[in-house]
Amino acid sequence: MKDLTDYLPHVNASLNALATGLLLLGYWLIKKKRERAHKWIMLSCFGVSVLFLICYVVYHAYEGSKRFPTDVLPAVKFFYYLILASHVVLAAVVPFLALAVIYFGLTGSRARHTRLARWAFPIWLYVSLTGVVVYFMLYHMYV
Repeated sequence: MKDLTDYLPHVNASLNALATGLLLLGYWLIKKKRERAHKWIMLSCFGVSVLFLICYVVYHAYEGSKRFPTDVLPAVKFFYYLILASHVVLAAVVPFLALAVIYFGLTGSRARHTRLARWAFPIWLYVSLTGVVVYFMLYHMYV
């Protein structure tokens, strides 16, 4: 299992990057009024995010948490922990927002879907992007 868990941070970052791309594509599609394509892209994005969550839980169950290096500039450390804290707090909310938006979209509650999506989309996008930033800082910038 150790060999597999060594790759999971990279898989997780890739899934976050893919979710980011799918979110942006879904946004573009709905702006172009391509509702059917938007629906399938957003459901795919949710599936990618569920797969990310499974991989994330498996990694942390086997490996625990990787510590940020202590020998970096205090400003860099502050920036990292600021991003990490906002990422973690908002990541806890995203699944509930996404499920509600999906539910409203699939049940034809267009007004509720649109109203909630205006909040859920930027939060979900921020979480996906900052997931990649945290990964980059933790596994590539200060190794």
